Amino acid sequence: MCFLIPHETAKGMFGLKFLPAFISVLLLMPLAAHSEVSTQVRCFRSLEGKNIDFEFRTYYDAAAKWSGASVRYSKSKNAIALVHHRTEEYVMTEDGPYEFTTTWVEVSDGAVTGQYVIATQGARVNSMRYTNYKSGKQYSFDEDFSIEASPETGCQWG
Repeated sequence: MCFLIPHETAKGMFGLKFLPAFISVLLLMPLAAHSEVSTQVRCFRSLEGKNIDFEFRTYYDAAAKWSGASVRYSKSKNAIALVHHRTEEYVMTEDGPYEFTTTWVEVSDGAVTGQYVIATQGARVNSMRYTNYKSGKQYSFDEDFSIEASPETGCQWG
């Protein structure tokens, strides 16, 4: 299942009170039908400016062809829901793995507030960028392999 929300449409969705409930239902629907949902947890740190750390979780159900994601900042108890916007595929070298650039739209307090763009090649993250829709500010992040993480415990920022 893929959700396409063009940027202009996403901007017009600000203030929709039912959106968090709708997203919750979408995230939970596949769990009721299929128990094989894989979870991946990655830990990211900001590259410039103030120290910003966040946990990026992706969920995938191969049988339902469904994916979802969330982020949780190290100083927050609550996760922020992300909705898949699009995935683009690039051939980097003839014999090498393709690069996939995936855009996730951030939904917070009933509003579409930003987007995360992650570029991966095989298991490697080439880049992670966040754009805040309100301010227009962009932030870049690196995956931090020194942080212990698992689906059960998340990123252990210690």
